[in-house]
Amino acid sequence: MSKLEKLYEHILMRRSDANVPFEALCTLLKRFGFEERIKGDHHIFTKDGVEEILNLQPKGGKGKPYQVKQVRDMILKYHIRIGE
Repeated sequence: MSKLEKLYEHILMRRSDANVPFEALCTLLKRFGFEERIKGDHHIFTKDGVEEILNLQPKGGKGKPYQVKQVRDMILKYHIRIGE
């Protein structure tokens, strides 16, 4: 199981949202086909067919817990799976 697959499972299992590495979260979203724009420390992710715009910022090298929850909710809403 790759690191991204483990991260995907970690997010979906609702384990410690405060303990998700920010760079890995960005890599996961790019793997899902999201386009990334960066303005300062704001990483803005968009994807055709997805209404939400994800605006993520790092906090001490980790993703902010409420933003990890937003990513999880988006994964569940659009049935996004790793490897698609």
